[in-house]
Amino acid sequence: MSSPADARRSGLDVRFASRGSTYFDLLLAAFCVVLVVSNIAATKAIGFGTWDFSIGPVQISPVITDGGAFLFPFAYILGDVISEVYGFRSARRAIFMGFAMSVLAAVTFVVVQAAPAADFYTNQDAFESVLGFVPQIVLASMVGYVSGQLLNSFVLVRMKARTAEPRLWARLAGSTGVGELADTFLFCAIAASAIGITTMGQFWNYFVVGFVYKCLVELVVMPVTMLVIRWLKTREPTYWA
Repeated sequence: MSSPADARRSGLDVRFASRGSTYFDLLLAAFCVVLVVSNIAATKAIGFGTWDFSIGPVQISPVITDGGAFLFPFAYILGDVISEVYGFRSARRAIFMGFAMSVLAAVTFVVVQAAPAADFYTNQDAFESVLGFVPQIVLASMVGYVSGQLLNSFVLVRMKARTAEPRLWARLAGSTGVGELADTFLFCAIAASAIGITTMGQFWNYFVVGFVYKCLVELVVMPVTMLVIRWLKTREPTYWA
């Protein structure tokens, strides 16, 4: 988080809103739901392309990703909004709350999987095949997510300490690149075996595709993210107080 000393050195008025508002509660709820659903969806490996093509040890086609890729980039978009409007401490609170909810979901799935099935229930194998890997996916997600989100928020807030309100686009793009790089690499390294990746070529495909895709999603959505941030700033009384 930017400190008063940072603000004094920059000569800029660096502002953040108080998190004691309905808007922060809604953002926090959405942040946690996006993370938990992404962890469940990530248990499915997805491949685009019907032919094999490699350059050296790196498999280029089919393109490999997982189901979490469809929703997870929005966790970073929400993290950017929270960091920009409410500051690093509020973003850190959201990150750790999301962590707690993901752990709760994983523990619940483990308990339900271990509980004896009713005589008429015939889907135990299907349940285990889909949700049995969730603890490993959650571990991968949490290591990558906590590292990446904290880096994302820290970089954004430090950049804001130097520029104040201008150059929002640069803060969003720069923090995303740093956070997603750490997040995607750590997640892929831990989760790869859980979704069936067995070669280094497949791993590098999984990592590079995931990183590029997530950054592109955030860049494409950036105009909307900026509008949301500006909308929130005008409606949070404590931001301009």
